[in-house]
Amino acid sequence: MSTSTPEQNPVRSMNDRVGSWTRDVIDRASANRGTGRMIGALVIAFAIFAFLNPRVFLNPINLQNIMVAAPEIGVIAIAMMLAMLTGGIDLSLVAIANLSAITISTLFTAVAAQDPQLAEALGVPLVLVGVLVGVLCGLLNAVLITVVGITPILATLGTMQILNGIAIVWTGGSTLYGAPSAFTDFGRVALGPVPALFLVFVLIAVLIAVIVNRTPLGRKIQLEGANPVAAKYSGIRSRRVLMSTYILGGALAGLAGVLFLSRNPTASADYGASYVLLVIVIAVLGGTNPTGGFASVAGVVLATLTLQIVSSGFTALRLSSYEYAIAQGIILIVVMIVDQFSWRRRRRGARVPDPAAEHAPAP
Repeated sequence: MSTSTPEQNPVRSMNDRVGSWTRDVIDRASANRGTGRMIGALVIAFAIFAFLNPRVFLNPINLQNIMVAAPEIGVIAIAMMLAMLTGGIDLSLVAIANLSAITISTLFTAVAAQDPQLAEALGVPLVLVGVLVGVLCGLLNAVLITVVGITPILATLGTMQILNGIAIVWTGGSTLYGAPSAFTDFGRVALGPVPALFLVFVLIAVLIAVIVNRTPLGRKIQLEGANPVAAKYSGIRSRRVLMSTYILGGALAGLAGVLFLSRNPTASADYGASYVLLVIVIAVLGGTNPTGGFASVAGVVLATLTLQIVSSGFTALRLSSYEYAIAQGIILIVVMIVDQFSWRRRRRGARVPDPAAEHAPAP
């Protein structure tokens, strides 16, 4: 029987630690942290506004409007979740979505001026163009972060400013009108009471959940965010993982631009100006660890719906957008306080010694 040499022991010990740590991170990620609390928050928010103004809030049209408005915010929030899962952040996502919508509207208008029928037939190619714009912007972020070495918050802050500036110069600060009728028709389609846009949102969420929890790329993203040093010892190529993450996030933002136009066939440089902070709030509320390592796609979907319900409820009660902003902050702080108390309780429970183990006879 062979015995390991002293030189081999550190390597084996490191491998054992990395393996144990990897399993722990994956188990934590698969626990869907934040999902349970967001189900409770969603039910409470819905019940409160249904009680305060049932005639307006429970109107079927209002409930459909909630599901129509949620996807464009929710898709960007999922993209933000991916960036935060690596321990980074992407402040440029809303600017990417706007640039995608502006590009599509401009191309459609230019073609329609020459051949309206051809412009209407370009629905699918224009969707691909919108996603491609997002991919290229995501690639720019990825290069700045992984190749140049700029921290994500500064890199994406810079690209956000650049893209916003391009959008303002491009549009002259005015709103663009025009999109294929297929976009707007799709935005009005519903399967029973459920809008097609919301079904797209659910499908995107399911796809990202599968990528994060069931693929090698998703596990590498989680490991990279939880502990980059251990990820390096696991053989994970950090540059490639971050490249893939920010490109995927850019593609989702580009797709969100398509959703913008499907809901309302207009595009402008300042559309969704408040979305940047909102999607960060949604990602954190949904269970995303701001320092990276684990997240819950289901939690992000539920957080999106919860805040959309709160927004709709405030409108039904004729409260202002400023009061809604206050409510966002209160909800975030309350959830974080509950989260901290829960974490401390679990930590204290883990430190409580077992009296039986203390008095057990030594083997």
